[in-house]
Amino acid sequence: MRHEDLLALCGSARWAEVMSEHAPFVDHSALHAAADLAFEVLDEADWLEAFAHHPRIGDVNELHKRFAASGASSEREQAGIAGAAEDVIQAIADGNDEYERRFGFVFLVRAAGRSAEEMLAMQRERLAHDRETELAIAAQQQREITHGRIDGLALD
Repeated sequence: MRHEDLLALCGSARWAEVMSEHAPFVDHSALHAAADLAFEVLDEADWLEAFAHHPRIGDVNELHKRFAASGASSEREQAGIAGAAEDVIQAIADGNDEYERRFGFVFLVRAAGRSAEEMLAMQRERLAHDRETELAIAAQQQREITHGRIDGLALD
């Protein structure tokens, strides 16, 4: 698996480097196991680097800009935003601004299978957290997103 393929799964360069040390991967189970090992060595800077590779939830223009770089994964992951009421999308956008001011990184949620309303409720709930708690939650969301992307891979 190429380094850029690994970065498309998780945007942390350190995570991709650790994953490369465990290659080749014989199956999805091996990829998942290596991913979990790689997550264990990440520090805050590595997590923030990974978070920065995600478009803002509900930012359709940003999704399209990043589409070429990250493949269809981000667009599929945020399918729950499609068709959402304009006021919900605006509330998420406003929440994104507040979240980034408060915590210093993008609001990260595994959007797959969630409606825009669910994501808005999660965003509002998470805005009440302190930064340390929220960093841990965002890291868990990154893990879930990455594992979902691994599940979607066609292995040679």
